[in-house]
Amino acid sequence: MWAARANDWQRPLGLRYSLGMKTIIMRIAAAALLLCLRPLAPAALAADADNIAPATAADWQALAKLPDWSGVWTPVISDQVAQEKTNRPPWKPQVTRQIEHMYAEEDAGRPFPIIDHCFPTGMPSWMLITHNAFEILFTPGRVTILGEGDGNRLRRIYTDGRPHPADPDPSFHGHSVGHWEGDTLVVDTVGLLPQAYLAVNEAVGVPNNGDMHIVERLHLQGPDTLLDELQITAGKVLSKPWNTTRKYYRQRARKFDILEGVCEQGSYTEAVDANGNAIFAPVKFHNGVPVGSDSK
Repeated sequence: MWAARANDWQRPLGLRYSLGMKTIIMRIAAAALLLCLRPLAPAALAADADNIAPATAADWQALAKLPDWSGVWTPVISDQVAQEKTNRPPWKPQVTRQIEHMYAEEDAGRPFPIIDHCFPTGMPSWMLITHNAFEILFTPGRVTILGEGDGNRLRRIYTDGRPHPADPDPSFHGHSVGHWEGDTLVVDTVGLLPQAYLAVNEAVGVPNNGDMHIVERLHLQGPDTLLDELQITAGKVLSKPWNTTRKYYRQRARKFDILEGVCEQGSYTEAVDANGNAIFAPVKFHNGVPVGSDSK
């Protein structure tokens, strides 16, 4: 910023103003020149490497070389049941006791509500026990998995070569990066909330309790079957890494299109307020049975 000297104030006002403005304009021009030259500096080039480059026409055309995973995918439930019976996780002894108690409660008709809430199912339980459909979208630098149900059933798998953050913010689905090995998508996931469940069915499972790491290999097994090979490392609850698989079947008919679902909406009923407006009102229960609401 221009600083006035003592003799500047002895000059006529117009001249002082002219000299000051000239100095300011020159400094602005110099700063603008530096900004123009900045991208040429090595340090700036290194910083630009952290930015996402706009997708080019070639990037979009390259997607045509990837395998066809279009359509809607539904889990093969019989495969889930078979894996649960024949390939159980190597639980630690203290966890095994919890799991056995959960199975006993399930058999007694008192299942533990692992997913009876509005939190996301999270990883890896989403891929392990879901009964809902999902679709897979390919865009330059990313694979996105969108699940049926709440809008929070969403996985972003970055395929642009970026690493995991040094200190990722924990989330239900974690931070995922992937790369292609032929027609197989290899996905590495870290940064999962310790509260995210490692479940084998909708009533049996435990929170991973931290430091869980998941590696997946997704590829087609036949024209309409997608296979997910998972290796789950969760040292707080597993005695060793657990290798398991899950299958999903492609539904091509439009009747299988994914529908909107809002978990919280299940706690409300359609109603009309005193002004005649359509609203959602909290459901009232009597002895566990919904009996309507207090709205008009």
